Amino acid sequence: QNYLDNFWPDLKAAHELFDSIVQARRERESESQENHGKEYPEHLPVEVLEAGIKSGRYLQGALNVNKHRAQLEAFVRLQGVGSKDTG
Repeated sequence: QNYLDNFWPDLKAAHELFDSIVQARRERESESQENHGKEYPEHLPVEVLEAGIKSGRYLQGALNVNKHRAQLEAFVRLQGVGSKDTG
């Protein structure tokens, strides 16, 4: 903030961007406090997930992420599906 005020007082876009970042950070901190420090809120309670897995509504597996293309490539290997011993 001081840098922008001292060296770029007339650069409106930079000040707006800074204000936007500050606001987003405040909102994120507020959400984190509401979620008891968790970065992301839980989507479904554990009990619902476990019941869904047992009933077949949901599938369970291991997430595999390509370490060289982590932002672009990942897949979920389902437990008991597609393994060599299921034939």
